[in-house]
Amino acid sequence: MERKGFWQSGHKPSLFGAFLYFDISFMIWGMLGPLAVVIAADYPMDPVQKANLVALPVLGGSILRLVLGFLADRLGPKLTAQIGMVVTLLPLLLGWLWVDSLDQLYVVAVLLGVAGASFAAALPLAGQWYPKEHQGLAMGIAGAGNSGTVLATLFANRLAQHFGSWEMVFGLAIIPIVLVFIYFSLFARNSPNRPAPKRSSEYGSVLKQRDAWVFCALYCVTFGGFVGLANYLTIFFNTQYGLSAVQAADITTICVIAGSFFRPVGGFLADRIGGSRMLMFLYAGASIMLIGVSFLPPLWLVVTLLFIGMMCLGAGNGSVFQLVPQRFGGEIGLVTGIVGAAGGLGGYALPLILGLLYQATGSYTVGFIILSFIAAASLALTVVMQLKWRRSWLRSVSSGPQAGSAKI
Repeated sequence: MERKGFWQSGHKPSLFGAFLYFDISFMIWGMLGPLAVVIAADYPMDPVQKANLVALPVLGGSILRLVLGFLADRLGPKLTAQIGMVVTLLPLLLGWLWVDSLDQLYVVAVLLGVAGASFAAALPLAGQWYPKEHQGLAMGIAGAGNSGTVLATLFANRLAQHFGSWEMVFGLAIIPIVLVFIYFSLFARNSPNRPAPKRSSEYGSVLKQRDAWVFCALYCVTFGGFVGLANYLTIFFNTQYGLSAVQAADITTICVIAGSFFRPVGGFLADRIGGSRMLMFLYAGASIMLIGVSFLPPLWLVVTLLFIGMMCLGAGNGSVFQLVPQRFGGEIGLVTGIVGAAGGLGGYALPLILGLLYQATGSYTVGFIILSFIAAASLALTVVMQLKWRRSWLRSVSSGPQAGSAKI
């Protein structure tokens, strides 16, 4: 049977809707990263408090991804996404009209996690429309919605400066999420090939499988590294290089662009040479770049190193999710939520690592060395697991209806 090309094999309005939902949600999820430097003028914070502020949305997203993953499996990804967008209005309204202390801001930060949980609905909505040979690209395009971080770093501090109020940025963010909700409701559709909801016992069985934990570990480093750096780099550039809030966010934008727009590239290349093979190159590249950053070189060089490093991490996100549907095609909604939650935990840990070690040592050197070692350990894990996968589930995938199309 002749295989269809990518654009003929799925549903473009749903793919675009998944991208928009993820993109605007990611923008909202990442707003506190660049705004932290501005907010510190109203609520003075030590390095650990700043790190905690930008890490809490990631922690909230990590927890809520499990909830949205469950709902996507039971209710379908479209309805789950609509619920997620409606609930996202709550922290935006609270941040705009309610916050009057750092403790209240922490509450808003945790609630912003519902925007980060969009991952668990957006990716299944897109991925379920496409066959295995196009999974990497489809998931990469939908996942490129993490480019919403670019919108946050580019405009959040400028809007705060223009309106003289960082609270107003939360109010303005209501506009795009409402517009996306309207488009999504009109044009996105669940795939007719959506797997039937899983029984409760099947949730536990997934967590008993070693490969699920391996994917969690791999994504914890790629996605966690990307989102953690995206949220923390404005603080890093402001503290280490003395840049203003807007300048630090602009430089962060350059680095974030690399991670965002190379996610679909990572998925595309992984479809052709295999996700695990791609990950080997990408983890090696990220490790080398991060060890270079640990020397705290001149600004132009550290930006170059971080650009390449985040490019590797972003492409790694697409590569991991080229592998996941091949191994867990029937449980993609559930596994997406679990793996996405693990990625969020990585993004929560990274700012705390850098903030705590900076407060303890007065330097970012040790923190970036540790991050480099973590990337190197992920490379070693990928090498070991690829050999095992070739002797186990890849054999059964490759002997199925789409034999020859699956690559790891």
